[in-house]
Amino acid sequence: MRCVFCRIAAREVPAEVVYEDDRVIAFLDINPLNPGHTLVVPKVHVERLSDLPAELCGPLLGAASRLARAAREALGAAGVNLVVNDGRAAGQAVPHLHLHLVPRFPGDGGRSLHSLLPVRHGLDLPEIARKLRDGISPR
Repeated sequence: MRCVFCRIAAREVPAEVVYEDDRVIAFLDINPLNPGHTLVVPKVHVERLSDLPAELCGPLLGAASRLARAAREALGAAGVNLVVNDGRAAGQAVPHLHLHLVPRFPGDGGRSLHSLLPVRHGLDLPEIARKLRDGISPR
């Protein structure tokens, strides 16, 4: 059985769709953190960010950009958080890549990314950077 986001993209499961093109669909989160909390999803099944084909990166982020503008203009949001929970350890509940676009409003009680984990001082940044550079593979 296909995942729930694939089924939403195929219009087999109802959702409040706010944007759609041939490669991306965006719909309201059923457990919203704020008004306009939207999930931006590639229509093809991709579980992790690292699995996303390069040709879908632009359309996915482009849709998120258009929706961020709509959140500001139509909902009066003062800002937007764009979040990817990539993998179970990062809190990914549905195994289909999705961008959470969360409109932010003054006094909404939300905090920044840096409130998720404690800041870690004393890390060997040059060594970590080297490992990441060495780990980048061509697409």
